[in-house]
Amino acid sequence: MTYTVNCSILLTELPLLERPAAAKKAGFDAVEFWWPFATSTPTEAEIAEFEKAITDAGVQLTGLNFNAGDMPGGDRGLVSWPERSDEFRANIPVVAGIGERLGCKAFNALYGNRIEGVSAADQDAVAVENLVLAAEAVAPIQGTVLLEPVSGAEKYPLKTAQDALNVIQKTGKSNIKLLADFYHLAVNGDDVPSVIENHAKDFGHIQIADAPGRGAPGSGELPLGDWIARSRELGYDGPVGLEYKTAREEAFAWAIRQPAGR
Repeated sequence: MTYTVNCSILLTELPLLERPAAAKKAGFDAVEFWWPFATSTPTEAEIAEFEKAITDAGVQLTGLNFNAGDMPGGDRGLVSWPERSDEFRANIPVVAGIGERLGCKAFNALYGNRIEGVSAADQDAVAVENLVLAAEAVAPIQGTVLLEPVSGAEKYPLKTAQDALNVIQKTGKSNIKLLADFYHLAVNGDDVPSVIENHAKDFGHIQIADAPGRGAPGSGELPLGDWIARSRELGYDGPVGLEYKTAREEAFAWAIRQPAGR
């Protein structure tokens, strides 16, 4: 399992629940999703429908985001948002339950933007509490909570790998790990080769897109192949998330893969 298709940003020409089967048809056996529901606590029927789309497609769910709020509207997570802390905490058992039933073990907790009228210290304290709760909830299923630096969101405080690692250290939890999205790190000006050299063996997950443009590998200037290869040499053995924006017809033209089932 080398690549996992992020079905929240790819194959968007199709309805959400048709995308796992489309990923399988394209030759992949793994998918990941941002939070696929409108609320932190969807109905049992909604959850069952989502899970059925995964199992019917015959793919493995390798990653799932906790509810991050209204992403198109600019939200970037609930973890550090005091007014929505209860909403995040209500989401935790829902996420863990999906993970247990589908064998998913990686769960991305977007940190959240800075909120006007709330001190950074207060937000960070709430974030640490919430991350600890999330980590404890997924530990029984050998789950890992991921923390991700993000670009393109001025109020999002985690811009570099070190920003995220500093938070992780405060939690004291070994199953909270860095999500190294090479696109976000590069766009934010982080030293990606140094991040890889120093931390690849401890990455919780890797995601990729090319820059500029957040397109498919080869559409920009990032040495994504070299970065992935070096990460693997240094001990990263998980899947690589495809999290870029490209039309369905061209989404996977860069990759040469064996047909599904071989």
